[in-house]
Amino acid sequence: MEAINNFLDFEIFKVSEYSLKVYTLFVIFLIFLVTKLVLWLLKKALFRENKLNRIDDGNTYALFQIIKYIIWVISIGLILESIGIDVTVLIAGSAALLVGVGLGLQQTFNDIISGIILLTEGTTKVGDVLEIDGEVVMIEQIGLRTSKGLSRDEIVIIMPNSAITTNKVINWSHQSKKTRFNIDVGVAYGSNVELVTKVLEESVLEHTKIQNSNFIETRFVNFGDSSLDFQVLFYSKNIFRIEKIKSEIRMIINRKFIENNITIPFPQMDMHLISKKD
Repeated sequence: MEAINNFLDFEIFKVSEYSLKVYTLFVIFLIFLVTKLVLWLLKKALFRENKLNRIDDGNTYALFQIIKYIIWVISIGLILESIGIDVTVLIAGSAALLVGVGLGLQQTFNDIISGIILLTEGTTKVGDVLEIDGEVVMIEQIGLRTSKGLSRDEIVIIMPNSAITTNKVINWSHQSKKTRFNIDVGVAYGSNVELVTKVLEESVLEHTKIQNSNFIETRFVNFGDSSLDFQVLFYSKNIFRIEKIKSEIRMIINRKFIENNITIPFPQMDMHLISKKD
């Protein structure tokens, strides 16, 4: 026992009145280990509740992130106290410095506050599909300063949290289970309007991801400059990959138009030349 005490009291280095002992390193390691263990147990408990359908994925993740930051702040404070640094004195002494740093890092603090808002407010969660500045992304992670999203082109996008809280954002995941989309198409003047309507609705229904004909609607939108303009509307649950579905439906429409001799016209312009006689 005496040998263990001597080992723990061994000074690694000493500067003036301050000394770092093996015992201090052991305490730091123990605090770090306990923190990781508590977070692991907490994560297991929270996500077990999630599997039981008591809370959803987004709320589970947000709650865990908030608790994780709080626990790490407490742990860092305990580590500083264990090596002889008075945290209260440190905070009070660095107040003026923090003000100066804060002025220089306003945007960073804005992103951090935005991250706290996202995690606590619940309007944006992990797994939500957002449209930000015309870009559609699926949120994969919400951090304290930045969030990570996946675009429809499988590109990972790292965005500051303030871009989500301050800009105009469409959260497609807040819609009902089905969201309505549309495809625009023009046909040549003289086409059979009833046939075009029938073909458009059949084309949408032919797609494997569109199953209910009651939610398909075709509208005769306008008499265009070179075409009769139609719009076919349908509902889909697959919000994130909707562009692929719309592309496949357009292919079906094109094939059926060819089969039914329905023409999609080229833009046309009539020019009248007047010759001026002498």
